Amino acid sequence: VLSLAFVATIWVQGLIQGMNDHAVRTSIDFEYGGGQFRHRSYDPYDPFTLDDSHAPLSPRLEELVSKGAATPILVISGAIYPGGRVHSAILKGIDPSQDILAVPSGHLEETASGSIPGLIGSQTADQTKLEIGDLVTARWRDVNGTFDADDVEIVQIMRNAPAAVDQGQLWVPLERLRSMLQAPGEATLVVLRPGLEDIPPGDTVWVHRDLDYLLATVREFVRAKSGGTRVMYGLLLFMGLLAVFDTQVLSIWRRRKEIGTLMALGMERAAVIGLFTVEGALHGILALIVGALYGIPLMKLTIEKGIPLPEAVKDVGVALPLQLYPSYGIRLLAGTTILVLVTVTVVSFLPASRIAKMKPTEALRGKRS
Repeated sequence: VLSLAFVATIWVQGLIQGMNDHAVRTSIDFEYGGGQFRHRSYDPYDPFTLDDSHAPLSPRLEELVSKGAATPILVISGAIYPGGRVHSAILKGIDPSQDILAVPSGHLEETASGSIPGLIGSQTADQTKLEIGDLVTARWRDVNGTFDADDVEIVQIMRNAPAAVDQGQLWVPLERLRSMLQAPGEATLVVLRPGLEDIPPGDTVWVHRDLDYLLATVREFVRAKSGGTRVMYGLLLFMGLLAVFDTQVLSIWRRRKEIGTLMALGMERAAVIGLFTVEGALHGILALIVGALYGIPLMKLTIEKGIPLPEAVKDVGVALPLQLYPSYGIRLLAGTTILVLVTVTVVSFLPASRIAKMKPTEALRGKRS
């Protein structure tokens, strides 16, 4: 049981760490880059703020964009009508030539039919039943409050994109969306290139958000999942430690004469206690060895093959893969090993400490003092 608790702790924590690594990496690649400048009114979780969340870029941000160190994105609310059905949608304008985000914006070239080129994710495609080459009517409202509509041709469907850039979203060329909105040169947010060092300060319109701020939601989600799993391997560890405790109690009870003999021969009580504590601690080492025999092949297999996740993970709001690959770091392995050895040693010491109350004469006769 102790070896099972040891392996389960490392295995589950490795899965959670792999989940965290993938979610962070995907969010950076598709959404956050090296950080963002956001319009002060922009709230990604409140679509009612989108109408007022765009403005011309500051001179410093314009300079970064011209150097290719940043890319602007314009975000507005709207709706699409696939097959005559209405679906609320977020229209996002992105530069087709940008290479900062993993969004395949290079497909957003002008179409032969003259309609607006559009890019959607696989989740949106599943919900709307749209395919590459389909035409769909999009509706939006410009800065003057006038509603307008036009046809959008789906030129590409993104695969394995996080829900934050996929679900209910339609990507179009930036300049085309600016023209539709009648807001030339404006943007809602500016994504910085990863590794950019000379980051300008924010101002009254544009607020800088670093990766620590942007990834807080992702890390909080993973931390919540990690807390839930601690109950499981905590119970396993408790059962393993209980078995070690019972073994120590039984061993001391059956070896009372041996303990009395050792003390009668001059062995100090502290030395006898230390001897039985070491014997109990060896159970922890044995558990590590047994756990390694079947745990290492299991972990190696999951690293190579991954663990399939259900399709429902697409709807959790955090970028999770359909094939999860765990991550086992030195810190995780060393920390779990030390935890098991320390707890086993403490549990072994508790029953062994009762030896200090035993009288050698009664122990030699096998009596309980």
